[in-house]
Amino acid sequence: MTVPILIDLPSNIKDELWAHLMPKGFLSEGAAFVFVSNCQEADAYVFTFLDWFPVPSTGFSSRSSFHLELKDEIRGLVIKKAHDLGVSIIEFHSHSGRWPASFSGSDLSGLEEFVPHVWWRLKGRPYGAVVVARSGFDGLIWLHSPGKPLRLDAIRVEGKSLKATNLSFLSTERYEQRPI
Repeated sequence: MTVPILIDLPSNIKDELWAHLMPKGFLSEGAAFVFVSNCQEADAYVFTFLDWFPVPSTGFSSRSSFHLELKDEIRGLVIKKAHDLGVSIIEFHSHSGRWPASFSGSDLSGLEEFVPHVWWRLKGRPYGAVVVARSGFDGLIWLHSPGKPLRLDAIRVEGKSLKATNLSFLSTERYEQRPI
């Protein structure tokens, strides 16, 4: 039996986060980081919102409609804040196309490089990544290992579960099914 993995967000934060990631007429990818506590509940593994950091337009070393790269100082700032708070990080970024939400090949390659670094810096705390598109979102969570992500099942907003597409997880064999 598997236990669903959820992110709990207040509705106003979900709205602010989506507005930051996908402003009206956006053409370039956007990014933000959500700081979360995490716990195993009876029926789910839940990441609960504590704070967030919207990456400003000046926080990118490169940015386009199909790629983004953060400046080193932004990555350092986010990791330091999570370390100081003793919490986990969920990164969010947006895709501007009309296709369903899923991580691109370059997203997955970047995560394979970045997640082990953050995992080490945060002493084994879980890490998550969510990609947001106009049609929905998809997510991966590194709960037990920096090399084997699990699928995010839903984002829960005021008790209502918004389901992830799970297209990234289904489209690749690099991820294992999960027992929790």
